[in-house]
Amino acid sequence: MGMEKKIIVTGAQPTGGFHLGNYLGAVKNWCSLQEDFECFFFIPNLHAITCPSYSPTELRHNTIQMLAQFMACGLDPKKSHMFIQSSITGHTELAWILGCLTPVGQLFRMTQFKAKSEQKDFVGSGLLYYPILMAADILLYNAHLVPVGEDQKQHVELARDLAVKFNQTYGATFNVPEPYILKTGARVYSLQEPTKKMSKSDPNQKGTIFIFEPIDGIRKKIRSAVTDSGMGITFSKNKPGIANLMDIFAALTGLTVETVEAEYGTHSYSDFKNCVAEAVIEHLKPLQACYFELLKDKEYLNAVLEDSKKVAQAHASRMMAKVYRRVGLF
Repeated sequence: MGMEKKIIVTGAQPTGGFHLGNYLGAVKNWCSLQEDFECFFFIPNLHAITCPSYSPTELRHNTIQMLAQFMACGLDPKKSHMFIQSSITGHTELAWILGCLTPVGQLFRMTQFKAKSEQKDFVGSGLLYYPILMAADILLYNAHLVPVGEDQKQHVELARDLAVKFNQTYGATFNVPEPYILKTGARVYSLQEPTKKMSKSDPNQKGTIFIFEPIDGIRKKIRSAVTDSGMGITFSKNKPGIANLMDIFAALTGLTVETVEAEYGTHSYSDFKNCVAEAVIEHLKPLQACYFELLKDKEYLNAVLEDSKKVAQAHASRMMAKVYRRVGLF
């Protein structure tokens, strides 16, 4: 009898599509994890309602779209469990129990809460409670590893703290999850402000390439990318615009940055931008074709969700039964 695979849990909010930074920095690398781990890739739609101005209709639409994006990017429903957070009983229940162990001061110190609550007239308590729900998302499936970027590492630390605290208070129950930083993931910056990470919420959308946006728009954005003074395709922290384009090109072609510099060093900025644009488009075309084909078959997408829901709910129910016994609930 073989050893059980370690469990990986991660997700992506259904608030707009994946951009090139998401894809190269995380999602593209999730695919390789499917072979060696039991993977739970979920769509955290409960997290998406912390902003009071969200549209319920858009949220439902974006949730199904996110599943299609998962699959178009290479996640295989035969190898991974892909499901919607709100469809599983246990996430909010565990969040309440973990919240009773969490000092309020620790939540106020969370970096993302401080950043997102600045200069806002209304800050809902959901924004403050968000990290506890994230901890519940992780611990509900007894994850061993959580693939995250550096900006989410603090949330995994909270999940670790709460797992330890629960185990010490009520008895051994949870694995203490480890952050899994994907070292091979490319770090992609805005095409318009190359010292800032590419972001779907960037007010200047010319700096963000969305994986499933029209091809002509992608080409135009890359051609208008901010570059630097001087000449030559060289990788330097003093030339963040060109360095960003070189990183993107290297990640998509499989070349090293050193090889890119050697082969394209004498190109003009304009010529190199065209090369980057064609590399991006060539890579994304089959993903887009798969995505739009999947969106035509809602019955299949719903069947994928239903199959994964059964597996995820079985895991969640076993964990919640154990948690309830530990804390004295029925």
